[in-house]
Amino acid sequence: MEFIDGGVTAAKGFLASGIHCGIRKNKTKPDLAFIYSERECKAAGVYTKNLVKGAPIAVTKSHIADGTARAVICNSGIANTCAPDGMEKAEEMCQVAASLFDLSPEDIVVASTGVIGPSLPIEPIRNSAQALKDALSPNGSLAAASAIMTTDTFPKEAAARFMLDGAEIRTGGISKGSGMIHPNMATMLCFVTTDCAISSEMLQKAVKRAADATFNMISVDGDTSTNDTFLVLANGAAENPVIEQEGEDFEAFVASLEAVSRKLAKMMARDGEGASKLHVCRVEGAPDLDAARVVAKSVISSNLVKAAMFGSDANAGGRAMCALGYAGADIEVDKVDISFLSEKGRVQVVQAGYGIAFSEELALQVLGAEEITTLIDLHMGAACAEAYGCDLTYDYVKINADYRT
Repeated sequence: MEFIDGGVTAAKGFLASGIHCGIRKNKTKPDLAFIYSERECKAAGVYTKNLVKGAPIAVTKSHIADGTARAVICNSGIANTCAPDGMEKAEEMCQVAASLFDLSPEDIVVASTGVIGPSLPIEPIRNSAQALKDALSPNGSLAAASAIMTTDTFPKEAAARFMLDGAEIRTGGISKGSGMIHPNMATMLCFVTTDCAISSEMLQKAVKRAADATFNMISVDGDTSTNDTFLVLANGAAENPVIEQEGEDFEAFVASLEAVSRKLAKMMARDGEGASKLHVCRVEGAPDLDAARVVAKSVISSNLVKAAMFGSDANAGGRAMCALGYAGADIEVDKVDISFLSEKGRVQVVQAGYGIAFSEELALQVLGAEEITTLIDLHMGAACAEAYGCDLTYDYVKINADYRT
């Protein structure tokens, strides 16, 4: 497998676009995205576990209940959540998109992101529909990625390819997410396309596997959003033998999907609101996968750890011990080793559960890098997992104090 360019349009038969339609007042910010497949797709998704859900989630779940879809329409600026006419507006967005290609509204996936509460104006979307269609391009991934951004500071794209039974399989995606990120799911939108031929049942299994290993291992601020959606469309254009059961072909596809998802997940963590550093926590030597994931997620979610990362303070080691201690995993704390790694070097700060002497100068250099890995060895088994977060800076409060005003 290798990473390639192209994002959500890297796979055969997919087009994308992104334009400014007028939901956002700032005309320099695109606010409407479209992803279209030239042939019917198998579709699968996972969504936020927040009890308060955006209306687009209910509509999307209904539309892909048969395991198929053809296109995605998504706006930014207004989340279409907690609005009394939310379901009506979400359905109208699907009707507008469907009319462009003589499709059924049930063929359309819909998503929204932005401010929670206000009613979503449909006229800007309706009036810009033809322009959205006209802008569709096999090179439109960047435009679509830009149109779904809210407080993100850069668009997020990734794609990969691998060979399967003589056919080249391409998988690519776009995502947004910067704040309100604490999955199950994250506070995020992610749309992935693939030209792999796979049944809807196996695609759903693959999506769940990828989400658990990547997007559900992110935390920026501990807030689980209302609109989180991770959706995958597979149009079969690669013409490989259809994957209809678990086995080597399925595992190869899952590996590719996880690779693309992990790259997008790390971009979102790095772009956390106000963040200056990407923090990766890798847990090794765990008794099982669940324990590894619980510990890693607890450490990168700790505000005390995040603040120490911002200050390049090796006290993050003690704070990481604290966080793994309340994580809820059945571990033996007197076996734990903790080190920090970055391009600047490596420094160990905990051995067998106790703090040890280390060079403060080296620690400051290691923690001063833009990407830092906290390596935790539990010495209890062979399972490992990674979680992705960021530091907590003054700017996070500034961004969220006046997000709307």
